[in-house]
Amino acid sequence: MLSFRLFSLLCTAGLFFTPNLQAAVKAPPNVVFITIDTLRADHLGCYGYKQIQTPNIDALAAHSARFEHAYTPVPVTLPAHTAIFTGTYPTLSGMHDFSGNKLNPSQSTLASVLKERGYATAAVIGSAVLDSRFGLNKGFDFYYDHFDFNRLQESNLEEMERPGNLVADVALDWLDKNYKSSFFLWMHLYDPHYPYRPPAPYSEQYKDRLYDGEIAFADSQVGRLITFLKSKGLYENTLIVLTGDHGESLGEHGEKFHGFFVYNATLHVPVIVHLPGSDAPKTLPELVSLTDLMPTVLQALNVDIPPQVQGQSLLPIMTQKKDDNSRSLYAETFLPRIHFNWSELRSVETAKYQFIQAPKPELYDLSTDPGETHNLYPEKKAVGEELHARLTALIHQYSADHELAEKTGLDPALMERLKSLGYAGFSGGSTSTATDTSLPDPKDRIQTYELISDAIAESQHGEYQSSTEKLSAALKTDPASVPVHYLLGLNYYRLREFQKAVEEYQRVLQLSPDYELAVFNLGLAYARTGDFDQAIQMLKRAIELDGTNFSAAYNLGAAYLKKQMVPQALAAFQQAAAINPDYAAAHRALGELMLYQGQVDESIAELRRASALEPRNAGTHAALAKALTAKGLTAEANEELRKAQHANDGTDQN
Repeated sequence: MLSFRLFSLLCTAGLFFTPNLQAAVKAPPNVVFITIDTLRADHLGCYGYKQIQTPNIDALAAHSARFEHAYTPVPVTLPAHTAIFTGTYPTLSGMHDFSGNKLNPSQSTLASVLKERGYATAAVIGSAVLDSRFGLNKGFDFYYDHFDFNRLQESNLEEMERPGNLVADVALDWLDKNYKSSFFLWMHLYDPHYPYRPPAPYSEQYKDRLYDGEIAFADSQVGRLITFLKSKGLYENTLIVLTGDHGESLGEHGEKFHGFFVYNATLHVPVIVHLPGSDAPKTLPELVSLTDLMPTVLQALNVDIPPQVQGQSLLPIMTQKKDDNSRSLYAETFLPRIHFNWSELRSVETAKYQFIQAPKPELYDLSTDPGETHNLYPEKKAVGEELHARLTALIHQYSADHELAEKTGLDPALMERLKSLGYAGFSGGSTSTATDTSLPDPKDRIQTYELISDAIAESQHGEYQSSTEKLSAALKTDPASVPVHYLLGLNYYRLREFQKAVEEYQRVLQLSPDYELAVFNLGLAYARTGDFDQAIQMLKRAIELDGTNFSAAYNLGAAYLKKQMVPQALAAFQQAAAINPDYAAAHRALGELMLYQGQVDESIAELRRASALEPRNAGTHAALAKALTAKGLTAEANEELRKAQHANDGTDQN
């Protein structure tokens, strides 16, 4: 595109006629992606649901292509969005779960491709499960996540998600500053995800259907964005995609939420695509996957599709150049395998059937049994075997020699916070993607799974005794359950029954010797019992298993201090600060220890850093005052004491 200065010079020289110039420099279409988390297609008005009002989404659908049979390849937020924005299946990307994996930087994303084409790129995220630490920020100039895991306490866990009105506020603010250039904006609305807490008036209007209330609220935020586009004259030249990342079971098949099964209650999602200059509504019956969205957008923009992309462009069927419903779609969930050491589930869906590969295989005729309630596999084994072969071929087709995702440690703070959103953050099973039919079938463990989920929710609300009772009941079904023993350890620790916590963590490590979080928490529990030798051993092991665990390094330093091993403590605190330079507690510990050793200047530097990171921490201000006094800086010391006093009485004087 010509710069404004060059354009002015050329016009002054009379080298261009204005009409021809306008045609030559017409801006490429803008791109807006709206993903609404946990959105069932059959809970939108435009998909035939009569008990909800979604006027904005319905209006968009009335001028767009609406896909009746769109499916996610995985009913979990992070891997589903990875499929959307890389056009690849989890079998290649390696993104199977909501934790423990990070998008490989070598993978192209829609944002990275469009950024290379000169687009301004922005994403505004509604939940910490899509935090930039998982890699989906690649290619975005502006990625608004801003979830501070380290400082969150159980009293403000709602900060792990951001309500849709705040997401829209930030998105519209960015758009208002950037709409004059070609842009790609992704707005992620998390509201329909559990817990269901719609604001007024939706909380009253849908008081008996709070899930629907969240969807109606999300619809209102979609309306704000569309209204902005129209008010600025952008709508006609903007490619808009609205989709869910997965659905919600709402009790079907015994599953309250999503992620555990691969029935269509959680796989079927809405997909609405509005092409610039096309207002004619289309209702398309073809099977489509969320992996198709990236290549569709790129083809519509006449941009080359990266070779790794596995989805297929939907543009041919949208422009009526192709009509093919013989496609087969792949889906999976590894949540039972990764977190519970129960079998994973993989499925293949056709226009007529869904086949689910499990220890007890399942086959459903979707034309007569859309709710998937009658398993036909025992009656139609030949059909089941044919679809099993097709599934095997798809897995082979979509896989590579090795999966691309980077493995990450299970950050203790992150895992604890994600539990507030219903994510059971532990690694109780295998991360292998090789099928093992000897593992328990998730169908036989759904009651245990829901019991554990309820126990997690109670623990998050401080109801540790009731949570412990449920977990103990779950052990009757699965006595060797790694996650249950681990969660019991957490509960006993919070109940200050530290010896019982030690015993539970020891049991975990008998079953899974390299389980990092269990090693880490066992170290903390040993410290609470006064066994600092064992605490030191476990915390050192935790760092060996996960070199990013700054909390383990910090607590190792504290354990060394209890043993009066000052040089070792100093080294551990330095390691914690090196791993996480913004970890205020490590800088404060270094400052206090250095002051003890007579390193006054170094102490002041560390304590100033800690104070800058946590300006409302009274203890840090008091420690800094002590160091400044030792340096003879009385006036500055008094100022720090004043700040400490204000921090204690709740006023902010910084």
